[in-house]
Amino acid sequence: MSGHSKWANIKRRKGKVDEERGKIFTKISKEIHVAVRQGGADPEGNFRLKLCIQNAKANNMPAENINRAIAKAAGAGSGDDYEEIFYEGYGAGGAAVLCAIMTNNRNRTASEIRYLFSRNNGNMGETGCVSWMFERKGQLIVSLEDKDPDDLMLLALEAGAEDFAEQGEEAEIITAAEALETVREAVLAGGYEVKNGEITMLAGNTITVESAEQAQKLLKLTEALEDNDDVRAVYANYNIPDEILEQME
Repeated sequence: MSGHSKWANIKRRKGKVDEERGKIFTKISKEIHVAVRQGGADPEGNFRLKLCIQNAKANNMPAENINRAIAKAAGAGSGDDYEEIFYEGYGAGGAAVLCAIMTNNRNRTASEIRYLFSRNNGNMGETGCVSWMFERKGQLIVSLEDKDPDDLMLLALEAGAEDFAEQGEEAEIITAAEALETVREAVLAGGYEVKNGEITMLAGNTITVESAEQAQKLLKLTEALEDNDDVRAVYANYNIPDEILEQME
């Protein structure tokens, strides 16, 4: 399957678990803030907020924290506003890297992201240098357990999914961004567990990493960017083959 979330798969393959719950909650709170300011505090009428709440629950964020973040965003003053922007550039071997940012200080964040690129064998580029390679899509990660993946694939495609890939005990379903909730509801109604659902940016084409050294550089850059408090998500177009992952392990 072309263009699916390679980095997410690599993290699952490597067993990477982010134990900094406070940092995760802070980022989710920012997402809730932006969602509420854009579409209101009612998740039934604000699909983006609904996704934020689902993500918060999937990360074991307490209901009290979620409600507090929603209430704060609904009554926040202009001084608490965050803006959404993308910074983009290149990693080792010319891999395209796109960073989704939420910040209340664009100058500070730009300086930090530029430093992280340069410190980790990359280069921050001009606006538009790589974003044209990515497309906004919906993505669902569904638990297969002992169920037939072909049944799930047919169910998802009938509900409007665009692509499907089996990945061990999980399946990845790709949808048009506006069809994500429809497909998600169909999958849930079919008795499947949705582990994650989000709007993401998928690369139309990927480049194949040719060495363990290049892979290490790209993963180091990706991890450094993801660790920044203002980075909501990092998208990239590189694919690390299984044999290189095995060398790294």
